[in-house]
Amino acid sequence: MKKKIQFSLVYRDMWQSSGKFQPLKDELARIAPVIIDMGCFARVETNGGAFEQVNLLAGENPNDAVRAFCKPFNDAGIKTHMLDRGLNALRMYPVPDDVRQMMYRVKKAQGTDITRIFDGLNDIRNIAPSIRWAKEAGMTAQGTLCITTSPVHTLEYYSKLADEEIEAGAEEICLKDMAGIGQPAFLGQLTKIIKEKHPDIIIEYHGHSGPGLSMASVLEVCENGADIIDTAIEPLSWGKVHPDVISVQSMLRHAGFDVPDINMDAYMKARALTQEFIDEWLGYFINPQNKFMSSLLLTCGLPGGMMGSMMSDLGGIRSTINNIRKKKGETELSMDDLLIKLFDEVAYVWPRVGYPPLVTPFSQYTKNIALMNLLSMEQGKGRYVYMDDAMWGMILGKSGKVPGEIAPEIVELAKQQGREFTTVDPHTLLENKLPEFRKEMDENGWDYGQDDEELFELAMHPEQYRNFKSGQAKKNFLADLQKAKDARLGSKLTPEQIAEFKHAKADAIVAPVKGQVFWEFQGDGEAAPAVEPFIGKEYKEGDTFCYIQAPWGEFVPVTAALGGKLVEIGAHQGGKVQKGAVIAYIERKQ
Repeated sequence: MKKKIQFSLVYRDMWQSSGKFQPLKDELARIAPVIIDMGCFARVETNGGAFEQVNLLAGENPNDAVRAFCKPFNDAGIKTHMLDRGLNALRMYPVPDDVRQMMYRVKKAQGTDITRIFDGLNDIRNIAPSIRWAKEAGMTAQGTLCITTSPVHTLEYYSKLADEEIEAGAEEICLKDMAGIGQPAFLGQLTKIIKEKHPDIIIEYHGHSGPGLSMASVLEVCENGADIIDTAIEPLSWGKVHPDVISVQSMLRHAGFDVPDINMDAYMKARALTQEFIDEWLGYFINPQNKFMSSLLLTCGLPGGMMGSMMSDLGGIRSTINNIRKKKGETELSMDDLLIKLFDEVAYVWPRVGYPPLVTPFSQYTKNIALMNLLSMEQGKGRYVYMDDAMWGMILGKSGKVPGEIAPEIVELAKQQGREFTTVDPHTLLENKLPEFRKEMDENGWDYGQDDEELFELAMHPEQYRNFKSGQAKKNFLADLQKAKDARLGSKLTPEQIAEFKHAKADAIVAPVKGQVFWEFQGDGEAAPAVEPFIGKEYKEGDTFCYIQAPWGEFVPVTAALGGKLVEIGAHQGGKVQKGAVIAYIERKQ
C-alpha cells in the first residue's frame, strides 16, 4: 500500500466560495460534532479570511463563533486551521505590524492550531514576519505558494519560494491553487521537488474545482509525496468550490493509498444540516452560478469565486459600450461577446502588469484594468486610461514585488503621471495602531475581552466592529435578509406589484436637471467611466450617487438623500434623463 493521505475539511471556504455569509455560532456548534463523527478528517478549517468580517456584518461576535466551533475539534484531537493574507491579515487591505502580531496570539488562545499564511504576490517579505509571529504564539506556521500558470511561475520560482518560507520557519507548505488552473503534471513535479529537498515538511494541497482540473491535480500531488488534501462535502462541493471528500477518497483508495474510512451516516447528517442552513437563510446569499464549473476559467486564470461579481460588472458596463458602438454604426455586443473580450483582455493585461498571481486582491485589480480597457478602447483612447490608486499600487510595488516585469508602456505612463516605483518593504509603510484602538475602547467603556480578543476585533475590522457594537449591523443584516426573502417572493408578483413593494420603504433619487447620467466625474470637465453601482450598495447620507451633465456642460452632483441601500437603478451610464425623473431608489436604514 502507498503512503497515508489525510483529509482536511475546508468548511469556512466552502461557504465563502459559494456566497456572502458563513453559518452563525449556533449552527457551527451543531455541525461540529457531526463532522467529528464522520471520522475521516484530520483537520478542519474553522476560521480566517472573510470569516470575521461577515460574522460582524451578520451582527454576531466572531470571537464567540470561533471559540464555539474550535472547541469540539480541540477536544477530539482534530487540528483546526485558518487562512490569513499575510500583509492584509484577515482583511482586504494592509494591516500594521502590531495588529498582525496580536492576531496569532488571539487566534491560538481561541483554539486555532494552524495558520495558512499567503501573500497575493508570493512576496516573502509579506510572509516571513507572519511565520515568526505565528510560531511565537504557539501556532503551526504553514507557508503558502499561490499557484498560477505563467511563463514566470516556473518550478524554480516556486521551489525557491518554498525554500525561503521554510528558512523563515514554516513547518508546512500549502499549494494553494485558488483558481484551480494549476496544471496537474506541474503540481506533481513541484510536490516532488519540495518533498525530496525537505522530506520532513508536510505538504497540503488546496485546489478549487472551477475549470475541472482539481481531481487530476489531487492524484498527481499524492503520487509525488503530498500528505494532506483539502476537501468539501455536499451540498457545497464541486462548482467553484472544492472536490467532495467521497470522490477524493474513492480515487485515492483505488490508486493504492492508505486513506481513512468515512462514516456515511454522519456524512449524510452533515450534508442535511448544511442544506438546512442553506434553506433557513444562507441560501438567500448564494450565487447560483457558483454551483457550476466552467472551462472558460482556464483562458483567463481568474478565481471562480469572482465570476458572480465579474458578470455584474460586465452587465453594468455593457450598455455604455453598446451605446458607443451604436453611434459608430457597429454591432452591439452580447454578454457572451463581452465575456470573451474580457477574458482576452485579461490575458493581454496580465503579463504586462507583471503576472501577479490572480488571487485576492490582485485578481480584482487585474480584471478591473482589463474591464476599463475595453471601455477606453471603444472610446478610441487606448489602454490604461482609467486606472485607480489600488491598481497603480500593485504595479508600483506598494503591496510587494510583482513576479514579472512591468511593460515599458506602463512604466512610461507612470513616469508621465509623476508616479514612482518602490522596492521598500511594504510593512514598513504602516504605523502601529493598537494604542489608538485601546484609547477608543477605553473612551467607549468597551471590555477588551478574553485574551484581548475584542480589542483585536476592533483593530482588525474597525468599521464593521463599530456597527456591530452599535447594533446597526444586526439591523442591516435583518433588513438584507428580509429583502432577499421578499425578492424571492416577488418573482411571483406582477411587475407593478414588484415595483410597489420595492419602493414602499425607499427614497426616490430624482434628477435635479435634465441631461446625461454619469457615475463618476474626473473634475477636469470630463466624465469618467465607471461600473454601474450594484444593487445592495450602501450609501451614507449626503454621499454623491451620480452626476448629471446639464445641457450647458456643468456636471451636477446628485446625492443619495438620507442614505441606505440601493434597491433599483432606472438610468444607465450616458443615458439621458429629464428633470424630475427617478434615477434610482435607495432603501432607508431601519
